[in-house]
Amino acid sequence: MRKDTANWIALAEYDVETAHHMLATGRYLYVIFLCHLALEKMLKAHVAEVTQSVPIKTHDLIYLVRKCELKMPAQYLDFIGKINTASIPTRYPDDLQRALKEYPKSVAKDYLTQTAELIQWLKQHPNLSK
Repeated sequence: MRKDTANWIALAEYDVETAHHMLATGRYLYVIFLCHLALEKMLKAHVAEVTQSVPIKTHDLIYLVRKCELKMPAQYLDFIGKINTASIPTRYPDDLQRALKEYPKSVAKDYLTQTAELIQWLKQHPNLSK
């Protein structure tokens, strides 16, 4: 495994742990933001291994899935699409109060659960055992 791949994985795990802390303190927009960030870093680990190069700077999870030619179950792809769409409004909300209503605790908790599950799946994928 490449050194940068291992670092991407460690960063993704750090972000998921931080998302748990944000959930516990009621910072739900940051839970969504950190879930997206963790998935981005985990996918960049895959890109690094598959392409044997440093991934480009992007926040587009769908692009990263395609770049590493990752075949994943439909429910994971659906979630990637959903959280990819949530990235901009949670990162740069036009209206904070509306964003807080769109991403309450229940949504943040669900996103974090799905992110943790997907991170585990990605960590066990054969791309990373080369």
